[in-house]
Amino acid sequence: MTTTLPDKTLLLDDIAGLRAAAQFVREHDSVALLPLLLPGLDGPDLQALAGHCRFAHAGLLLFPPDTDSLRAQFAACGLDVDTPSHPSVVVRDRLARRHGRDPAELDVRILRPRVYGSAGQRRAVEVFALAVPPHSGLEPIAAYERTRRHEAHLAFEVERPEPLALRGLCAILVRHGARPDGGGYNPHEDGTVLYFTLPADAACDYGRLELYARGDHRDTLAAHLDHPDRFDSPRPDARPGARQPAETLLHLLTGAWTTQALAAFARLDLPDAMDTRTAQRTEDLARATGTHPRSLATLLRYLAMFGAVAEEQEGFRLTELGALLRADTPGSMRPLALMYGGPFYRSFGGLDHAVRTGQPAFDQIFGENHFDHFARDPQLASLFDQSMAASSRMFRPLPTHPVITGAAQAPAAAPATVVDVAGGNGELLGLILTAHPRLRGVLLERPHAVEAARRRLDAAGCGPRCAYRSGDFADVPPGGDVYVLSRVLHDWDDDRCREILRHCARAMPAHADLLVVERLLPGDGSPSLATAWDLHMLCNVGGRERGADHYARLLADAGLELVGHSPLPLDAHVLHARRAGAPEPVLRRT
Repeated sequence: MTTTLPDKTLLLDDIAGLRAAAQFVREHDSVALLPLLLPGLDGPDLQALAGHCRFAHAGLLLFPPDTDSLRAQFAACGLDVDTPSHPSVVVRDRLARRHGRDPAELDVRILRPRVYGSAGQRRAVEVFALAVPPHSGLEPIAAYERTRRHEAHLAFEVERPEPLALRGLCAILVRHGARPDGGGYNPHEDGTVLYFTLPADAACDYGRLELYARGDHRDTLAAHLDHPDRFDSPRPDARPGARQPAETLLHLLTGAWTTQALAAFARLDLPDAMDTRTAQRTEDLARATGTHPRSLATLLRYLAMFGAVAEEQEGFRLTELGALLRADTPGSMRPLALMYGGPFYRSFGGLDHAVRTGQPAFDQIFGENHFDHFARDPQLASLFDQSMAASSRMFRPLPTHPVITGAAQAPAAAPATVVDVAGGNGELLGLILTAHPRLRGVLLERPHAVEAARRRLDAAGCGPRCAYRSGDFADVPPGGDVYVLSRVLHDWDDDRCREILRHCARAMPAHADLLVVERLLPGDGSPSLATAWDLHMLCNVGGRERGADHYARLLADAGLELVGHSPLPLDAHVLHARRAGAPEPVLRRT
């Protein structure tokens, strides 16, 4: 029998690359490395990335002829030869797409032998290993990948990977020249990877960067994979690029299906019947929810594409994203799903009317305006209030705003008062009063909303410190220290906004501050939730989103001056305004 030895030159190439990767990991740290990868990165963006991301490993793809050869390569580089291996779903699928192969042909393993940084930091070299026996049909893949080094990358692990923080980190990378380049969720280790191509002028031999987040973050992953600047090569001879135009358009045209699938998921109470840890058989779920088993499986397979559920061998499991549609989850987004799949879904069917006439499609579809329609239907009004509360993530940081904390800490004989104008069900006011026990509150709303707010604030223990006013914008109560308009002005055209702001200005004492919470349209045309909501407001209420300069003009017309604005979650901002010409107070009140 003749034994064919592998090409020693190729083995040496793999060993040299592995040794260089281990040395690189030992010598670098996050703060020094990030500006090399993203030239020009400094200031708050560098602090945000370095503060949330830990340099974890350098990764490379090797092609040993067999397992024993890989162990020998590890030994030659001083790495642990007994490092365990696991299947690498992400790299396997990338290779399959790039080379037009069946993923089942590619047994890609992932190993992470430990390497320690100069100060003893625990790191690793991430090795993807595809066994390529001599003269096998996989040799062309090995030759191509060794030349291109597509999978060579540097990885940063995101500490405390909250969804909003993870999206913010991705945005910083893109802003500094990194471009989305695929990724995936690995169920074997319950981790999500997001790949980026580094800028051409990066001072480093590695061309790609990976963000690694423990857990299932397929909602963030879906946005990452759909980013217009992403790279994703379907075959070796193709320039990395996005989907073909027809495929992209087809995905866009079927977006309405996704809205209804998520709404049906919520209406059928499926999220409440499912478990986030254990997969359940379709038949059992169908029995528990009174649904048709085969049809339910069709719905769940569709939702699995978007990360609301995960399909496993035993059945379907609810993901972190899907759990947001549970009725009893804190911050549940179920009411939003029911609104977007219900009244607002119907109104968007008349979007062409809104664009043609400038009048809300909602009024044409339902025969009356959005506010009157909801006020006449207690169940719908309650659902709308709940849907507004489901978006409360955007104003959770507001109690720490300097205007609020300044009012709470002012050395005054009487407690300062926060007036929430059109404050809905009291979600925001309750948040502020809970954070600052010295503050008092006044909530102005329509009668049906006042009762709902009273119940909420009483339940939160804030009721004794809160007064209520039933009325319209003309009834803004005078004498407050801080006035809040949260997600109000975008409901109205410019003339009505000026009128609302004038009512506020007349009620505000000279020392008072006004905080306006809205999404701001970006000045550079970059993607933003504000752009989407601009269309939503046109279609449903006849309002609009605006840029900071636009709000500054409206405030000036009402005798107010924009002092500044700062970002909030979900692409929102808080704008701070005061009476025009009012002196900046040394102490808020005496």
